[in-house]
Amino acid sequence: MSTINPHGKDVLSVTTEFQGRPLTLEVNRVGFRSTGSVLVRYGDTVVLGTAQVGSRPVVLDYFPLSIDYEEKFYAAGKISGSRFIKREGRPSDEAVLIGRLIDRPIRPLFPKGYRQEVQVVASVLSMDPNFRPDSIAMIAASAALMLTGTPFDGPVAGLRVGRINGEFKAFLTPEEREQSDLDLVVAGIESGITMVEAGANEVSEEIIGDALAWAFEAYQPAIALQKELAEKVAPVAQEYTLVLPNEAIQAEVDEWVSGKLGEKLQRPYPERNEMVNELRWAFHEAFTEKLGVDEYPAVRDEYDEAFTMALHKDVRRGIVEDQTRPDGRKLDEVRPLSSEVGILPRAHGSSLFTRGVTQGMNIVTLAPLSYSQLVDTMEVNDGERRYMHHYNAPGYTVGEVRRLSGPGRREIGHGYLAERAVIPVLPSAEEFPYAIRSVTEIMSQNGSTSMAATCSSVLALMDAGVPLKRPVSGVAMGLMLAEGKPYILTDIADAEDFAGDMDFKVTGTSEGITAIQMDMKVHGLPVEILKQAISGAKTGRAHILAHMIETMAQPRETLSPYAPRIEKIKINPDKIGAVIGKGGEVINKITAETGAEIDIKEDGLITVAASDTANIEKALNWIKSLTEEPEVGHIYEGKVVSIKDFGAFINILPGIDGMVHISQLSNERVEQVTDVLTEGEIVKVKLVGIDERGRLSLSIKEVANEA
Repeated sequence: MSTINPHGKDVLSVTTEFQGRPLTLEVNRVGFRSTGSVLVRYGDTVVLGTAQVGSRPVVLDYFPLSIDYEEKFYAAGKISGSRFIKREGRPSDEAVLIGRLIDRPIRPLFPKGYRQEVQVVASVLSMDPNFRPDSIAMIAASAALMLTGTPFDGPVAGLRVGRINGEFKAFLTPEEREQSDLDLVVAGIESGITMVEAGANEVSEEIIGDALAWAFEAYQPAIALQKELAEKVAPVAQEYTLVLPNEAIQAEVDEWVSGKLGEKLQRPYPERNEMVNELRWAFHEAFTEKLGVDEYPAVRDEYDEAFTMALHKDVRRGIVEDQTRPDGRKLDEVRPLSSEVGILPRAHGSSLFTRGVTQGMNIVTLAPLSYSQLVDTMEVNDGERRYMHHYNAPGYTVGEVRRLSGPGRREIGHGYLAERAVIPVLPSAEEFPYAIRSVTEIMSQNGSTSMAATCSSVLALMDAGVPLKRPVSGVAMGLMLAEGKPYILTDIADAEDFAGDMDFKVTGTSEGITAIQMDMKVHGLPVEILKQAISGAKTGRAHILAHMIETMAQPRETLSPYAPRIEKIKINPDKIGAVIGKGGEVINKITAETGAEIDIKEDGLITVAASDTANIEKALNWIKSLTEEPEVGHIYEGKVVSIKDFGAFINILPGIDGMVHISQLSNERVEQVTDVLTEGEIVKVKLVGIDERGRLSLSIKEVANEA
C-alpha cells in the first residue's frame, strides 16, 4: 500500500494474523505532527495511538508520563445517554481503569532517571461490538511509543482472556463474557509478563497459572508486528540525559548510614517509621554541618534521594541475606490483625479492619434497586451497577497535608479492585433485591489499602445482613529477585513495596480466587515465577480469612432497623403494562396511596420498598390483583358481569372473565340462570379448566361441595 500524505511520506502498514483476525498497524495516514502516531485496525475496531514527547527539558523528581484512554461514543454509533451532557467530557471510571491498565505495563519499561515529558493517548475511533477494545488500545499506545525514539524498552502487548467450557479464549463476545468464569488481562514484552489483572468466579491458582502461560504465548504475534513496523519506520533515537543519583554522593551517604540500619531499625510499624524519620533528620543535620548552611540546600534533594536509596538497599539485603523483613517479620508472616463490626449506629452495616498500621473503615448502605447506577460508556451493553464500592484515602492517612479533591486514578482503581473481589459472592437481585453502596474510608496507610478495603467491605456487608455466598479475604504480596531467585513476601508494607520488584494483590474465598492485580517494576517476569507468587498468596489469604470469620462468621439474619424494607414479586413481563397503566397512571396511584417505592425490571421482577411493612403489603396485593395469572383449582371471589341463557360470565381478575355453565351453578337442577345469579353480584367460584383457546371454565357447585 502506498499513498502520499501532505508530508510526502508513504503510508506504511504491516499486518499479521492475531487470534483469528488480521491485525494491522498503519503510519503516516493521520497525526502528522505527533512524535509517534499509529492507526491500529482489528476487525471493525480502529484505535489511534499517539505519543508526544516534550521538546523542553523538565526539571522534576519523577518521570512525567501520562497515558490516557479516550472513549468516543461515535465509535459505537451512540450518543451519550446523559440527559444534559452529550459530548465526551471527564472520562468515565471505565475509561480511567483502562488507562491504568495500559499505563501499568508500559511505565516500568523506561529507564530510571528518564525525565522527559511523555504523553500517550489511545483514542477508540471505531468499535467492533463483538469484543472489548482495551487490548487493541494497549497495542496502539505501545506501537506509537516505539516510533518516538525514546528509551522505551518495548514493545508491549496484552490480551483479555476468558474461559469457556474449560478452554481459554481471547476477544470474547459479550455473551461469552457472561458465561466465562474468568476475566483476565495479561500484558508484557517478548521475554516476560509485566502486568496481570483478573476477576474470577472462585477459580483455582492452577487455572490462573495456565491462563497466564496461554496469554503469554498468544500475544507474541502483536509484539513481533510492532517490531516489524519500527524497523520499517526506523525512528531517530532521541538524545536525553538520565537524572541518576550522583555516585560520589551515594558512596558518601552509604558510608554515613553504615552501622545505623539493619537490625537497629527492625521494629514494628509505626515505631520503625518514626525511627527512620529521626535518622533522616539526623542525616540532614550532619551533612548541613559538613557542607555548610549555604552550600547544602542546593544539593539537599540529591542527598535525600541517596539516603532513600540506601534504605531500599538495606531492606533488600535483610530479606535476601537474613530472610528478615524491616519490621522483624518472617517472609510469610502477616502483620497483627484486628477487626470489629457494627461500629456506626445509624449505618446499615459498618466495620473497622486493621492490619498493622493500615486501617480501613467500611460503611454499607442499602437502597431499592432503582438506586442502581446507570453505566454510560461507548460500549453497547452498558447496563447497571447494582453493587458500588467507593474508596477514599485523604492526605492525613499518610501523615501529609493535601488538598481535598475528587477521586483520582489510584482511588478509582483501588475501589474497583475491592469491588471486583466481592462481586462473585454477592446474592442475585432476585435473592436480595437491593442496590448496595460500600464505601471504604482509609484511616491509616502503610501498604495494601486495597486489600484492607476488600476485607472491611466484606465484614460490613455481612454486618448489613447481605447474604454473601462466602466471605472473601485479600492479601498483598511482594517479590524481590536476587541472582534469579525469587523471594516472596506476604502482606507487604510500604518499605518493602518501594524496595521490591513486584507487588501483587490476590483476593478469594475458601473455594478459589476472585480477583488479582500484579504490577512488575522489573522488565518482565517468567510465567513460572508468577505461578509461584500466586500460589504463595493462598496461605496468607487463609490466615486473614480465619481472623475475619472469628469476628463475624456469617451475615446477620436481620437487616438494620434503619435499612429500607423491600419485598419482591415476579410477574409475567406481558403484564408490566397493567402495573404501569396509561401514562404511568396506575403505578403513580399505587405509590401515592401506599407511599411505597416501586421498581420494575424488564424481566418482570418488581421490588416494593417502604419503611412501613403494612404499606409494602398493600402495594404488593395491589400489584398481584393486577397481574395474577388464573390458576386451575384456585377459588376466586368474582363479580357477575353478564348473564346468558346457558350460564354467566364472572370477572375473577382484572381484565379476566370466566364462564359458569348453568349446570355448574348448583347441585340441584337450575331452570334459569337468573334464578341463582344477578348481575353485579359477588360470588365465589372455582376455576376448573382452561381450554386450548384460553377460555376459563368456572364452577359455583364445586365451591359448595368443598365447603
